[in-house]
Amino acid sequence: MSHTERTFVLIKPDAVRRGLVGQILARFEAKGLAIEALELRHIDAAFADTHYLDHVAKVWYPALRDYIVSGPLVAVVLSGPRAIEAVRVLNGATDGVVAAPGSIRGDFSLSNRENAVHASDSAESAEREMAIWFPGLR
Repeated sequence: MSHTERTFVLIKPDAVRRGLVGQILARFEAKGLAIEALELRHIDAAFADTHYLDHVAKVWYPALRDYIVSGPLVAVVLSGPRAIEAVRVLNGATDGVVAAPGSIRGDFSLSNRENAVHASDSAESAEREMAIWFPGLR
């Protein structure tokens, strides 16, 4: 069995608005991932800029910032064997229109931006994002 790793997930404002938090969390738990931290939050633009640091200069970023601060979201730390890869497979392709049926985005999204979930794409981004959202997590 692979070593346990942690990853970071955001359940985005569109999914929270639509009452999908429980269904999304249930998919992660059904896969065998453990919830290590979870918090409902509403963030401001400065916090969004910190989280999306790599994207702030991109032309499409202001619309993403407006969306991510538009309502509450749920920040989650999950752990398990190959958790980063497992979560990314469960989430599906970024664009909900082309994401595979059965994936979170494939089942719950018709958008590239309002696509229900965000997940860390590497061990480095997971560490960075967990430190931003859950600075006291050990």
